[in-house]
Amino acid sequence: MLAAGRKHTDRIWAVEGCNGIGRHVAQRLVADGETVLDVPAKLSARARVFATGQGRKTDPVDAHSVAVAALRTDNLRQVTIDDTTVALRLLVDRRELLGRTRTETVSRLHHLLLELVPGGAKKFLSAQQARALLNTVRPRDVVGKTRRWLASELIHELVVIDKKIKTADAELTELVNTTGSTLQELTGIGPTGSARLLGDIGDISRFASRGHFASWNGTAPIDASSGDQNRHRLSRAGNRRINRVLHIMAVVQLRRDTEGRRYYRRKLAAGKTPMEAMRALKRRLSDIVYRRMVADAKAIRTSPGGQAGATLQSSAADSIPMVDTSEKSLPGPADDHHRTPLPTAPRHRGVPNECVDAGLPTALSLRAAGPANRRGGRPAREPRQATEQDSMHGRIGEINSSGSRPEFRGQRGPPETSEPLRSNCRRPARRVRPSRCARPGRRPRRCGPSRP
Repeated sequence: MLAAGRKHTDRIWAVEGCNGIGRHVAQRLVADGETVLDVPAKLSARARVFATGQGRKTDPVDAHSVAVAALRTDNLRQVTIDDTTVALRLLVDRRELLGRTRTETVSRLHHLLLELVPGGAKKFLSAQQARALLNTVRPRDVVGKTRRWLASELIHELVVIDKKIKTADAELTELVNTTGSTLQELTGIGPTGSARLLGDIGDISRFASRGHFASWNGTAPIDASSGDQNRHRLSRAGNRRINRVLHIMAVVQLRRDTEGRRYYRRKLAAGKTPMEAMRALKRRLSDIVYRRMVADAKAIRTSPGGQAGATLQSSAADSIPMVDTSEKSLPGPADDHHRTPLPTAPRHRGVPNECVDAGLPTALSLRAAGPANRRGGRPAREPRQATEQDSMHGRIGEINSSGSRPEFRGQRGPPETSEPLRSNCRRPARRVRPSRCARPGRRPRRCGPSRP
């Protein structure tokens, strides 16, 4: 593959799913000094829809779709060699697995202690507390002894898991500190949260604004307004792991006397429900995390003594009190494109548009002057005299004073003789359909009054 690709001097490799099944190929190409772009599977699937071949999914069609998506799409992520962010992601996955294992172990231990001790144990149980509670139980039957032995084994597993969790936290803290990040200074973010943010986000500059970042992590609400009701609903899209980190951060902020709690109470006083206020707080915390990561990246690029970024107190309230980004939905739509104007409908029934647009007269616009209206009693109009302009436009006709429709006898164009002209824009005569009684081959029916 490399030998075939190196025949082209100016080349770029496009690989689909560089974080999944295409990771090995992409990393091998990057290690050999090649330029690789990561094409999302959604983009290649959209390009495959317009491909020929009756929608069949084959290897040549997939390769062509990936190439088309890479050529037509801007700002695709360039694949780089695995760095510290990959190690952070691996360690934080291990830490979360240990946390889930500890929860399952404590749950099984609670089930056994409930059968051994009347009333069971408290909800938040440590290994030392469980061992002290188990030492007070001395069962004499076989079933009780078996339960006590299984509970003792679970307590031993709990001690081992706690040691592994402590070691994983120390490794995460040390690795996060080597990146120069200051996310742990924010209330509610610990070693696991900061490692998750750095590992999943990677380069913060790939987000154009804080609104794009909020849309990516799922904290930007979706507009659900209808009529006079202006409201936003929860967005279930986005990276749910980053959303979980922001949710834990919001819960910790509410438990302590922080600016986040005061912001939450202001939302409640403004008429928001608790869930809506929590969503607004999570959106504001998303903005704070975005600003802190941008400031950290800028400080690392410039010098070690750069600006550390905005603090929680300065970021929770905007400099302009009227501006509130916590309730904004997804980023704005794309720029409008000019569309081809559609042909307009005829402004007169039976009259072509070109006649009306050119200012030509029509049979509908000419009204003969006649006697007074019988119903309304309106005075009759004066007969209209033909002018020289009408002669130039082919509008000369016979306008009588009896009120009948004028007859146009002539040809199109300016007159060459004194013979009257006939307009080309006259409404076509309506075809009269014969009645059923007059059709040949049909039996005439009675057209008189119906029988009583």
